Amino acid sequence: MAKSALRFRDSVAAYEQLRAKISKGDYAPVYLLMGEERFFIDRLCDQLAEHVLSPEEQAFNQTTVYGKDSDAGQVINLCRQLPMMGRFQVVIVREAQQLRQLEKLSLYTQQPSPTTLLVLCHKEKSVDKRSALYKSCQQKGVVFESVRPRDYEISAWLQEFVRTAGFTIDQKAMAMLTDHLGTDLSKIENELHKLTVSLPEGRRQITDRDIERNIGISKDFNNFELCNAVLARDTARALMIADHFSRNPKDNPLLLTIMALFSQFKDLFVINYLMWMTRHRQKPFPSDVELMRILHKSNTFAIDQLKKVAPAWPNRKVFEILGLMREYDAKSKGVDTGGASDGELLRELLLKIFLL
Repeated sequence: MAKSALRFRDSVAAYEQLRAKISKGDYAPVYLLMGEERFFIDRLCDQLAEHVLSPEEQAFNQTTVYGKDSDAGQVINLCRQLPMMGRFQVVIVREAQQLRQLEKLSLYTQQPSPTTLLVLCHKEKSVDKRSALYKSCQQKGVVFESVRPRDYEISAWLQEFVRTAGFTIDQKAMAMLTDHLGTDLSKIENELHKLTVSLPEGRRQITDRDIERNIGISKDFNNFELCNAVLARDTARALMIADHFSRNPKDNPLLLTIMALFSQFKDLFVINYLMWMTRHRQKPFPSDVELMRILHKSNTFAIDQLKKVAPAWPNRKVFEILGLMREYDAKSKGVDTGGASDGELLRELLLKIFLL
């Protein structure tokens, strides 16, 4: 099956629109919630489970089944029942990707009952868009496709997520959080919830100290600080951070560190190229807003930092460093390490960078 053309930002926009409709009571008879990113699927399913029926009605008219324990025939029989003392019944199928004879659900979704809301949570992958099930859900109900974010898309989403919750988060705290948790939106939400409830009453700003205190990520020894030390050519500081990483390898995987460094030097390469085009081709240098779009950044602070250090890193050197990154990316996966530990590989990489 062809890869979806949808992007993460499309999923975010569709998610917000669908949440608004559900909040207003604008329901559909069938919801096919599908895709790789579980977070949006779970949130939408929970909203439908809590919003459509009152707590009293849920006892009689809401049924939840799990795909591995059910088949399409059982789900269809549930959907064709009439609600007891209410307008609707809600049938939720969690882990629908495990449902036996899933495609046979199209026998129901082609003509769904007006008194039943069927919610299909199909995770890990999307339903085949050529199938009768997909086409009937799209025609008779709502199809939501949840796309997993890429690394560069997390910061913008996180900033908006925090703002919607009534807080703000500084750049360093955001980098620490995303470096530690990656692109797992559910983990990020859980950690943020624990963090926000632990903040002093009345404070709405999340800082690097809060991250360190409540999530256990060092504010001084992390990939954000390592990248800053490398770009500033602070050899002693960079090696001190690398030493900390070597003593805490589980919390600081070499692969994630190399990815963070690669991203910084890739951005420098682009900045230097744009500066060269301005000097030699009289092309106007992009505004900070345009640079944010080009480099997938969510704020001008990161742009200002890159522009400041760019002259110290000409593209001749940056190109060699990117080659080193590819080499050590392979080593971080066990290729030609010569028996060296991750800590030794990182120190070796940093020294090669500083000697260029």
